[in-house]
Amino acid sequence: MFYKTKENIIKYKILILATLLIFVGINVISSESKEKNEKKQIGEKMSNMNQKKATFGAGCFWGVEATFQKLEGVIETSVGYMGSNTENPTYKDVCYSETNHAEVCEIIYNPNVISYTDLLSVFLSLHDPTTVNRQGPDVGTQYRSAIFYNDEDQKAKALDALKQIEDGKFFDRPVVTEVTKAATYYKAEDYHQDYFLNKGIAPHCGIGVVNVKLKEME
Repeated sequence: MFYKTKENIIKYKILILATLLIFVGINVISSESKEKNEKKQIGEKMSNMNQKKATFGAGCFWGVEATFQKLEGVIETSVGYMGSNTENPTYKDVCYSETNHAEVCEIIYNPNVISYTDLLSVFLSLHDPTTVNRQGPDVGTQYRSAIFYNDEDQKAKALDALKQIEDGKFFDRPVVTEVTKAATYYKAEDYHQDYFLNKGIAPHCGIGVVNVKLKEME
């Protein structure tokens, strides 16, 4: 039985006040948590909007990656294999089993800092796009010149780039770069990633012969 003594009334008021404080605290924490989640989702959405992917084959992928990873606006690079139906190829498979994969560099970039056309300019400058299945002493289908587009906008810009090259007669021979829809990307073995950085040596794979600067497609 509850007796309305002065002491009990004080305890009752304290209990009510504590209950109210706990209730308010829970609601504040819940509101803050909801706000943080909403901000996180917005941040992730904005981050994804500012990231795109480009994929190029330009000969030995060590030198290709070393060139692209130095560019402002390039967020991340990796090297691997693309362009064949053979699943999960190894470097040995690609080199000796004629799987028909190309050695490629996959580039994650911020289009607000560097455009896809700028990346195409670098791609066409760092290798010789007029040699079939070959870059310098490296011979084989894995060394072919290839642009693997990830959407229709990239396809249009890649074709426009090759037209600019042909119209501008940048090279003495016809360009043989293939433009193909990106297929499954198989990341190469760990020891191929950041090869020159990890070795601490200067890149020496590129054999570009022309400095190409493309115009943005209208």
